[in-house]
Amino acid sequence: MPVVAAAAAAVAARPTGAGPARPLRGGVSARPCRRRGIRAEASSSASASASTPAPAAADEGAGAGPCPVVRFEMGDFDVADRVSVGLHGRSDEMIFEATVRDPSRLVAWSKSGRANSLECSFVLILVLSELYGSTVVLRQLMSFQAKRRGRRALEVLKKLARRQMMYHSYAMQVHGYVTPGNDVEQDDGSFILVHGYHGSYSLRHWLQLSDWLPTLEATLALDEEQVRRVGDDSVGGPAVTRQLRLIRILMRDLLIGVNYLHSHGLAHTELRLENVHVSPIDKHVKVGILGNAVDFHDNDPRNSTLASNDERRKMMIAFDMRCVGFIMAKMVLRELMDSSTFLKFKSFLTKGDDPACLREFLLPILCRNSPSGNIGLQMLDRQWGAGWNLLALLLATKPDKRISCVDALRHPFLCGPKWRINPSVDVIRWGLGSTAVRMAEDYIYGRHQRRRLAYFVELMEVLNPNPRTENWLNILPGHWRLLYCTGRHIGLTLRQPSPRILITDVFLTFAQTADSIDPVFSLTSDIGFKIMAESDWPHDKSGSEGTLSVTSSARIATGRIYIHEQDGNDSRVASSRSSRRYLRGKWRKVSKMKELPASLPTVNITMDEQDVSMSCNSTLNVSSAQKVLQEIRTQTPPEMFDLSKIVCGTYVDARLMILRGVNGSALFFTRSNSRADS
Repeated sequence: MPVVAAAAAAVAARPTGAGPARPLRGGVSARPCRRRGIRAEASSSASASASTPAPAAADEGAGAGPCPVVRFEMGDFDVADRVSVGLHGRSDEMIFEATVRDPSRLVAWSKSGRANSLECSFVLILVLSELYGSTVVLRQLMSFQAKRRGRRALEVLKKLARRQMMYHSYAMQVHGYVTPGNDVEQDDGSFILVHGYHGSYSLRHWLQLSDWLPTLEATLALDEEQVRRVGDDSVGGPAVTRQLRLIRILMRDLLIGVNYLHSHGLAHTELRLENVHVSPIDKHVKVGILGNAVDFHDNDPRNSTLASNDERRKMMIAFDMRCVGFIMAKMVLRELMDSSTFLKFKSFLTKGDDPACLREFLLPILCRNSPSGNIGLQMLDRQWGAGWNLLALLLATKPDKRISCVDALRHPFLCGPKWRINPSVDVIRWGLGSTAVRMAEDYIYGRHQRRRLAYFVELMEVLNPNPRTENWLNILPGHWRLLYCTGRHIGLTLRQPSPRILITDVFLTFAQTADSIDPVFSLTSDIGFKIMAESDWPHDKSGSEGTLSVTSSARIATGRIYIHEQDGNDSRVASSRSSRRYLRGKWRKVSKMKELPASLPTVNITMDEQDVSMSCNSTLNVSSAQKVLQEIRTQTPPEMFDLSKIVCGTYVDARLMILRGVNGSALFFTRSNSRADS
């Protein structure tokens, strides 16, 4: 009994730590310390414990270290009659909220039957004194699998206790457990996991609030000191800027926490919005309970080799990074919070489509009327489309191509304007293509826009990442949508032809023939159009829809394109000179050259005979069909109607392609997969 009295006296005499004041009974107030103080208390009591029995409240082995695993009893808590909506549980779990009772009650309880255990409960008293008055979560685990997750969470706690500060900051803290006996391994008894309470909302519930942005900003107490963590120096501003700043803070915290696990040889494997919490106390993101955390190294020595462990480590890290990518996608694109939309998004990736094409796939959804408008699209389009690049790297189809936590923290999308970063050539190449795509979408083709687009096209050709013919053969098959042509642009406004034809989408499809030994592709050009009513066509774009199809066979061979100013037209000369000015400026570091080379590696494209067909929803006579066909040819680049005028390919990657025509004009394509609204 003297041990208990001394412990209670030590608890009563302890100075109050930092934190919000909590009222005690009798009008006295106390400030509970954070649990990291247990480390000092446990070490200072080492000499006292030498002459006393080992505490039963802490597992032998688990308590050996700065952060013991404590066995509580239900009498240590006041269980609440309700549970916060943000606490996520499985079907084999029961969730309770509870408040830790006054540890001084243990002295009174010892007289009523707990004396034997209290003689060795000094550690428990210290832990309860740290947690006194705070809210904790009691997670009752019902099934065998649930209990196994609980025991795994305790094992992980022992492994991560070496860097206790990082554990407290970025992981949901596990305090201990409640079991009827001393053996945590029993499967027939009840098992309750005691862990930290970090607010009533998970990150999913935060994002579902109508006023989530100002509420989460207030919870994180964003000020100039806080935003410096992400390279910013201001608060407030437009909604896009505020959301981007907030997402940078949340994503950086999440990546730091996941990297903390990876650096300790663990993969989380259950990263979801429901398992991520934002603590209003220390303003950090907490990853969920580590009940399904997996070791990188196989514990079975028969299966554990250096090569297999390294492969297992890469796969586990890649799985976590994919989960982080899903979290980022839902935070930025609020439309993905809808389950049906997210199912289409996930199906796009499951089918093997390249995530580099996500923008083209999601564009119809993001352009619809929605509660968030186009804010998500604007955020991802900023900084030359850096957000789409990071999303593509997190969700890459091949696990070995996914970005790591450390590299993601250095990515331009997660770095504020005050941080100097040195983007890689891949990121700058991505930025060139993204900027060209956005300029082509503006559809304001003045002289300045045309010249600038020509600059970007030539720079992309210089930085072509796949110059070899083998690369083209692997990447070329697919559905490509025409974005822009550097040749003539002829519209309807000034000419006012009859009939009024509106060109919708122009596609070029490459399909490799299976029965051919040589690299031969079946090539199809599909030109969609509408025949509008002549009376009110500027305001009413409805009309009969149709398609003009041109099919041919194409052979691919290695080639080169030679750039000579005297052989080109005036626009080609102007574009070449201006491109060299770009190369002497901010592009010099990327291209490592002072001017455009005299020639570029390409692939030559040779066409066979062509077949032209046209279909329309309305019935046309021969004369009307001829006029429609003539108007389509007038508005469409000649290379899309006469495929034999396509002579070579100068740039290709997973999402963009540039082909050159016989007259030197460039056709700029983006890969088009199945649409999200189909």
